[in-house]
Formats: sequence, C-alpha cells, structure tokens
Amino acid sequence: MAMMRLRREDPRVVGSFRLHRRLGAGGMGVVYLGSDRRGQRVALKVIRPDLAEDQEFRSRFAREVSAARRIRGGCTARLVAADLEAERPWFATQYVPGPSLHDKIAEEGPLPAADVAAIGAALSEGLVAVHEAGVVHRDLKPSNILLSPKGPRIIDFGIAWATGASTLTHVGTAVGSPGFLAPEQVRGAAVTPATDVFALGATLAYAAMGDSPFGHGSSEVMLYRVVHEEPQLQGVPDALAPLVRACLAKEPEERPSTLQLSLRLKEIAAREAQGLGMVAPLAEARPVVPRPDRAERLERADRATGGRRAGHPPPRPTERYTERTTQGRAQRTPAPRPRGAQPVPSRGGGARGRRHPSQPGVRPGPRTGPRRTGTGTGPGTSSGLRRPANPRLLRQRLFVFVVVTLIVLLGIAGAQALQG
Repeated sequence: MAMMRLRREDPRVVGSFRLHRRLGAGGMGVVYLGSDRRGQRVALKVIRPDLAEDQEFRSRFAREVSAARRIRGGCTARLVAADLEAERPWFATQYVPGPSLHDKIAEEGPLPAADVAAIGAALSEGLVAVHEAGVVHRDLKPSNILLSPKGPRIIDFGIAWATGASTLTHVGTAVGSPGFLAPEQVRGAAVTPATDVFALGATLAYAAMGDSPFGHGSSEVMLYRVVHEEPQLQGVPDALAPLVRACLAKEPEERPSTLQLSLRLKEIAAREAQGLGMVAPLAEARPVVPRPDRAERLERADRATGGRRAGHPPPRPTERYTERTTQGRAQRTPAPRPRGAQPVPSRGGGARGRRHPSQPGVRPGPRTGPRRTGTGTGPGTSSGLRRPANPRLLRQRLFVFVVVTLIVLLGIAGAQALQG
C-alpha cells in the first residue's frame, strides 16, 4: 500500500495512537498509518469534519463499527479501537502489509487461473464469516482487498476511501463503485449476501482479465451496463468462466451462495495447481520404455516374420535362424556370430560357444557341425539335452550297413549254391 507524508492539516495523534503516514484518502475521510505505545501498527480512519456533523452518517458509522466487532476469522482486518463520540469519529484496525489486488493487477497484469481461484476461495470463505455476522459489505472491489502474506484480507466495511470519480460516497446513496455494484444496488433495492457475491464475481473477472467485465465509461454508462447488458468475459480462463458468469447473474436468487462458491473455487484452485505442477515433468524428454510383455511379443513377431513387419527393422544376426531338414526332422541352428561377439548362453545354463579341440570331452576332427553328445553330465555335454546327429555321419553309417548287408546276403547265397 502506497504511503504519503502527513500534511500540515493532518493530526499527529488520535486517541492513543501516533500517526506516521497517509495510506489513502476518499470522499468520507482519510486513512493513516499509526502505532500504539507497544509499537503495534494500525490503519486508522478519521471521518471528514462535514460528515461528522451529520447525525445520520454518525448512526450508520456506528452500525458499521459494531458489525466489524462481530466478524470473526482471519478474512478481515481486526478492529483494534474506535471512538464514535469524538468530534471526528475514528476507528483503527490491524494494519495489513501488502498491496491491494487493484495495485497488483496494475503492476503485474492479470493473474493465472490457479491464483485467481485461490484468492476467490479465500474471499468466499471470508464472506461466509461476514454474512454470518449479519453484515453485507456493499463495496467489495479490488482496491478493498489487500494481499497479505497470510492471505487476502477484506477492508473498508461500508466506508469507501479510495479515490476516483466513479466511487459513490455520498450519504444516503448505495456505497460502491460502478462496475462492481450489483443490479439491485443500482435500482435502490435491498441488499443481501448475494450482493457481495455479484461484487466478488466482478472482482475475480478483473483479476483474470485485468479489466472490469463491464468496460469503461462514465458512472451512468457503467451502471446501465450492469443492469441491462451481459458481462464481457472473453479473457477469463475456461475453468473459471462458468462460475464467474453465475456470480454476475442479474437476479440475486440465481447466484451461488458464498459457501457453494468457496467449495467450488477450492476445487478449481486445487485442480489448476495440480495441472501446473505436472507441466514441468511432462515437458522433459524421457524415452518411452515398453513393458516387458510388449517387448517379448514384438521380439516373437520379429522372429516369426524374419523382421519383415512394417516399421520394424529385421532382427540382428545373432537372432536369425536357418531351417534344415534331415530325415523328416527340422533342426534349428544359429547363424555364425560376428567377430568379437560374445557367446550366447544355452538354456541349460552352460556355455555353448565353440570349444578348443584340446578340451576334454571333444573329439578333434575337421567337422564343423554340431557334435553328437549323450545325455550325461560329463565334459562337453549339456545337462539333460541331446544334440542332433551329424547328417554326414548318418550317411556313412547307412552306407556301411547296406554294404555289410549285401556281403552277408551274397555269402549266404554262395553257401547255399555250394551245398546244392
């Protein structure tokens, strides 16, 4: 909140408080920064001398101070002291450090949806406490909302001190500002808690767009738009637009209650905050690792089709197999490995790489095919497995068998001939 030096006509002491700076001035009085003897800082409001002589205004001022005493909770600036019988009535509230919502938007621009929803949820919850105390604010707007480190705070209950030609501050008129006044206030009808809901909807739209949903213009033009035209919400995020539009309904009974508004805005704030927290991890490039079952299925498909599936390269040489058929039995032998490649472990747990002829259990010879082994567990054998026979060795044995059989048959035939 901007501070200004005290002027010559400003008092230096009010009640038990010493005044240090001006915090603001409006049509009803001046707000000062003061402190008590213990050093506690307060925002002290002193009424203008001409309004202090109006008994109707004094009565209304006394009702506002009484209402501020009844409000409980941390949504408002706590009332510290007041003097309604002084020559110039005044009251002091707890000083809230931090800029107003209006100043923050003017300096930094519109807020993201998560921040708007979080501020709206806190303000809605605060209005629940205000309305339970039997109070209607009647002038909720961005300049009457302070963004303290502990959360937003609502100030100026019925006392408009912000400068500006559009502020309605005359005694006997509705307190408020064009663009944030509800239609029933413009028509002079009775105000209700729904009146503050309308003002809160306009405030949230302002925080999201950086502008009033009813545009700019003279007080008469803006009041006409509030009553007869629909708000312009093109800049409000989609997550908030339906709820803000419901708050700005022309009829009070069509607006949500403050409790409903608080619950709904909390849900939106949580969802938007969760969505923003997930943007950073998803933005990082991370490889997509397929599940083991999917990888196995892809490998089987590659082996079955020889790597000819669309969009997939053929398998590596170590995974390519050739089919050989000998005596009706299909044998699958792995293709030669590239130079320097490691041997592929066998299913039985032993090494199936090529052994040197000097190793035990391996007979030397020029043969390059698979060696025939038994089912034992000695050197050169695999536990519980039988290797396929060598086709060359089978042909040799078959030839020997046929030759021996022919010789035996010829011998038998010759012996019978000699006997005859």
